[in-house]
Amino acid sequence: MKINRLKNFIKAEMSGWEKHESAGLIVVFLIIIINALVVKDDIVSIISAICGILYTTIAGKGKISCYIFGLLGTGCYSWLAFKNGLYGNLLLYLGCYFPMQIAGIFAWRKHLDEKTKVIEKRSLSNLERAVLSVIIICFTLNSIVVIKYFGGSSPVFDGITTVLSVAGMYLTVKRCIEQWIIWMVVNGLSALMWLELILQGTKAYATFIMWCVYFILAIYFFFCWKREISGKC
Repeated sequence: MKINRLKNFIKAEMSGWEKHESAGLIVVFLIIIINALVVKDDIVSIISAICGILYTTIAGKGKISCYIFGLLGTGCYSWLAFKNGLYGNLLLYLGCYFPMQIAGIFAWRKHLDEKTKVIEKRSLSNLERAVLSVIIICFTLNSIVVIKYFGGSSPVFDGITTVLSVAGMYLTVKRCIEQWIIWMVVNGLSALMWLELILQGTKAYATFIMWCVYFILAIYFFFCWKREISGKC
């Protein structure tokens, strides 16, 4: 009985994929693997990148299995953040991402379409957007000051991405399309942050590639969710 339930779950999670989405994942993973072989990248960075990209892609598809890879990627990225002095990111992943991903599993289960097993998407009201913007600005300024005080290596990038990531994760759990706008900013800034570290000698090329892919995926899934919420797909 349990085996049948597991088979049905896997079947539902693997359904609804477009050919270009599957092909895109294969190409990205090949790039990461080839890069790892050429430059001898950090193994934790490689695992973090693969899990992170799978999490983002599957979350964009509205599949609850994304949280399996999200939790694995969280552990790997937390180590990388600690190792490279990104204390804001470390606190974010251990104190926010980990518990919120567990909460996301239970939250998404309540809003799954019975047939497709895909979550029901929604958008924020204008008032909710205004309130969220004010909260983000206030917490970002405080975060930059705190991280700078404790000697973080990139206080501005780290502070902005930390606060926006908390907001983005909250909106992910709430199934809101606005999460993708926030992820565009977070992923773009994070890519620049890791590029700076690479130029300083850090071997984390897979992590840089990961954030670049995140940025592209955020744009892609924003328009996918927009079409679905508008009832055009």
